[in-house]
Amino acid sequence: MDMSRVAEQGLVLLGCGKMGSAMLAGWLDHGLPAASVWVIDPFPSDWLKEQGVNINTPLPEAPAVVLVAVKPQMMGEALPAIQALGGGGSLFVSIAAGTSLATFESVLGEDTPIVRAMPNTPAAIRQGITALIGNKSASDDDLTLAENLLSAIGETVRLSDEAQMDAVTGLSGSGPAYVFHLIESLAKAGEAHGLPHELAMKLAKSTVAGAGALAMAAEEDPSQLRVNVTSPNGTTQAALEVLMHEEKGFPDLLHRAVKAATNRSKELSRE
Repeated sequence: MDMSRVAEQGLVLLGCGKMGSAMLAGWLDHGLPAASVWVIDPFPSDWLKEQGVNINTPLPEAPAVVLVAVKPQMMGEALPAIQALGGGGSLFVSIAAGTSLATFESVLGEDTPIVRAMPNTPAAIRQGITALIGNKSASDDDLTLAENLLSAIGETVRLSDEAQMDAVTGLSGSGPAYVFHLIESLAKAGEAHGLPHELAMKLAKSTVAGAGALAMAAEEDPSQLRVNVTSPNGTTQAALEVLMHEEKGFPDLLHRAVKAATNRSKELSRE
């Protein structure tokens, strides 16, 4: 991760909650000097105070990056604090859900390079995946810099169109909650068939985590991995006949779930 430009010019982090803290920890671990970071947060955590970064102090005139990590509902009051940095050489990167590039351009100016990003909650343990899209003023170098910064919390992917961000929100942004509910439901099903609660939950968590790790590590795609573990007329096939039912199984259920989240994302971005 090349942090030289950021180390020289400085980085401003607007908001340092769970996601902001995870990113900051990653940057510091990758060698970004604490003195090169300015954090604006009305309620700095004890952890943040121990990192040696600049907290709620006057900002540098031309930082390399301004990373906006406040909650969407706080965006209105947060943006004026950084408005003066727009229109210069500073790259703005936002991880605020539902806040469009156009919204930032209206405050910072269209000539300001802006990257909008959507991480997900596993970023808290640096296992997230973040989708990025830049405005017309964001160069390829700007996008690469944003990717370098966001790789501190996991993988990154580039989008070709900002409209794709709603579907990303529906799939990976909200998706961890779907998996958490799968774990809950698996454990309850195990309990219903005689397993103690703690044992059922441990089996469910490890099964989902292990299957995910195998899906990431294996050369075969998930559909082939599924075939590999399905013996003809065996136990897995019996379960898959339920789960793969066209009208009552996973295909329809998850399609409707992702569609609902995607549509809600569209609604929120218009409010």
